[in-house]
Amino acid sequence: MSANEHWQSRPEGGGRFAIWLIRAIALYGGRRLGRLCLYPITLYFYLRRGPERLASKQYLQRALGRPVSQWQVIKHIHCFAATILDRIFLLAHGEKPFQIETQGLELLDERIAQGRGVLLFGSHQGSFEALRAIGARRPELPLRVVLDKQKTPAMTELLEALAPEVGANVIDAAQDGTSIALAMAEACQSGAVVAMLADRGRGHEVLRRADLLGSPAPFPVSPWLLAHALQVPVVLCFGLYLGGNRYRLIFEPLSDRVEIPRHNRGPALDAMIARYAQRLEHYIHVAPYNWFNFYDFWQDAPVAAEPAVAAVGERVGV
Repeated sequence: MSANEHWQSRPEGGGRFAIWLIRAIALYGGRRLGRLCLYPITLYFYLRRGPERLASKQYLQRALGRPVSQWQVIKHIHCFAATILDRIFLLAHGEKPFQIETQGLELLDERIAQGRGVLLFGSHQGSFEALRAIGARRPELPLRVVLDKQKTPAMTELLEALAPEVGANVIDAAQDGTSIALAMAEACQSGAVVAMLADRGRGHEVLRRADLLGSPAPFPVSPWLLAHALQVPVVLCFGLYLGGNRYRLIFEPLSDRVEIPRHNRGPALDAMIARYAQRLEHYIHVAPYNWFNFYDFWQDAPVAAEPAVAAVGERVGV
């Protein structure tokens, strides 16, 4: 991947055959056999995906603050593969095979009790899929997840095959911005929790920079403009993989009402994104092998000037 190549141009790792093979091994051979298969899968990914291998090494050097070995890169890839495997078991069997501890869940409950809906902002860190365990514990609580179905079609097909009811609750991020905003607004009006990832912008999205691991990095502005438009509480969620069958779900209230005033859009967006980036960096240090942006996150991506930011705001109705 060249310095200017966008992450969306990279193909889905393994494709349909590999993902469905893992599904068959996992569901019919059990989790123990599935985890044994992770070793050759990890080695294959390491040897065949040179750009991702390089990106992992560069990221780990930032996160750990020192040169890293090939084994550390392999450990990073293995951690990623383990969470992908566990997605299958979480979808097929729920949280039963896992030990999922929670932190701050009562704070999330307080926001849900307000009845206005809640936005959960996560990251490509650990397993966002583990969040569905909370939905299983509270079947009366609607949970909608904003997910780009077109970026990972094989994984999306697997998700919908294993848990059709979960797939039905996905808001497709590949839609136009207005459709996404309307679907999120409708869900919040019904008191639902709407979950989305806020650390990766797509090619057409407006971005602004915030400091992360010592350098400015591009973050999408759309989550924050949507939060302002919806006027519902925003809670951060980090699903850290702790190894084996253990996960920790962490909920941190960020704001009960995001305000992005028209006359002060740029600084207000920068302040919100910086707060998010600070918490992301904190949990990167807590679990450095959990962040799975396998591309140059700090690449010289174009970042919007103020007029473009305003234009995006108009499109989502703020």
